[in-house]
Amino acid sequence: MSEMLSQDEIDALLRGTSDSTPTPKAEKEEHLDSMESDALGEIGNISFGNSATALSTLLQQKVEITTPVVSEVRIEELRERYPTPHVALRVGYTEGIKGENVLVLTREDAAIISDLMLGGTGENVDPESLDEIRLSAVQEAMNQMMGAAATSLSTVFSKKIDISPPLVEVFDATKNQTIIDRLELWETMVLIEFNLKVGTLIDSTIVQIAPIQFGKQLVDELMKATGEAQTAVEPVKEQPKAEAPKPQPQAQPQAQPQPEKQKSMPEVAVSQAEFMPLQSPAPQESVPANLGLLYDVPLNVTVELGRTKKSVREVLELSQGSIIELDKLAGEPVDIYVNQQRIARGEVVVIEENFGVRVTEIIQPHERIGIV
Repeated sequence: MSEMLSQDEIDALLRGTSDSTPTPKAEKEEHLDSMESDALGEIGNISFGNSATALSTLLQQKVEITTPVVSEVRIEELRERYPTPHVALRVGYTEGIKGENVLVLTREDAAIISDLMLGGTGENVDPESLDEIRLSAVQEAMNQMMGAAATSLSTVFSKKIDISPPLVEVFDATKNQTIIDRLELWETMVLIEFNLKVGTLIDSTIVQIAPIQFGKQLVDELMKATGEAQTAVEPVKEQPKAEAPKPQPQAQPQAQPQPEKQKSMPEVAVSQAEFMPLQSPAPQESVPANLGLLYDVPLNVTVELGRTKKSVREVLELSQGSIIELDKLAGEPVDIYVNQQRIARGEVVVIEENFGVRVTEIIQPHERIGIV
């Protein structure tokens, strides 16, 4: 009888061990307890609260994202939940935490966001008009939104969190597409629903989908950051407890000369305060002596005639001969900047064949405002 195992027997043994071990791991990975669900809801509330501010700035509309609702779904339930096409954006976390998540919003909401991004009013928008350019506009809006969320997570987790640019496509749960294929790899997913309001144009739901493992990773990072914050406070609380039990009351009758020495210490400290006036004359004398070292440093001097804001659509419509109206009236003083710092105002003059500026006002240092 041979002592060596055949390849089939080895494969059977390997299958037996692999079949026995994943079951408990899968059970741990596929379910969130109530504490983990609450933690994910709090993380989403913090991160997407910052995202609402970023999105409001982009769309020039009031944006509200309410407290999320956390649940678990499988791919089959997801297909039943989204029978009609939606817009999905896949975002990967590349630094600080590793993993992916998918944002899903309706085509109607995506069409309104893209129209606002392109300078429109967001009203009477056809969802079928989501072409490549409009999807790119939604992609940029979600990129800024998730970037703000990553910044919030960096603050909460006390480390740098970075994301990759989102990938956008129309999410059709009835077809096998790139994002759907990716979701097939996630046996059980955590689904976080937010109520999204954009002015009076959108009152809908935006959904964040992520694998259970990624959700647990976020919870672990939150617990780790919370634990480090608590340990940083504990030593401060322990120090007075260590000093309290010292048995000094009995030793006080034998150590009576010590209080007299302690009373003499404040008298020595008072005499040292007489040296403080020596600090005042130094700063003013050193400035003129060293200022000459900076005389040959080149500075950029810029004269700003005026400013205006244009949407992407208005910029693309510019052509030769177009007129851009600025925010200043004719004859109004122009601003003079040195290295992007406004230092003076003046009026435009003509010197032979060149333009020039006659300085009419020097702006005081406390009034200077740099270019934003």
